[in-house]
Amino acid sequence: MASRRPKPQEIVSKLRQVEVLMEQGMPRLDTIRQIGVIAKTYYRWRKQYGGMGVDQLNELKRFQKEDERLRRAVSDLTLDKLILSEASLGNF
Repeated sequence: MASRRPKPQEIVSKLRQVEVLMEQGMPRLDTIRQIGVIAKTYYRWRKQYGGMGVDQLNELKRFQKEDERLRRAVSDLTLDKLILSEASLGNF
């Protein structure tokens, strides 16, 4: 059975859980095992989401959607410009 990929909110929660357990004196590798991931996954998550709160995560998601929308608009406009330039040269 394939495991499902955790949502970013769950990842941030697990990272925070590791921080809390480490503050209580538990070794890092034990805390990583306790949240149910391997060390490589933990460090990758920490690199991507480290220090991020839920509010910042929601803002990041909003920015990513806006970026995707703007990239699509620029792509469409660039394609329209190329088509018009080809038509104006008579190469159709």
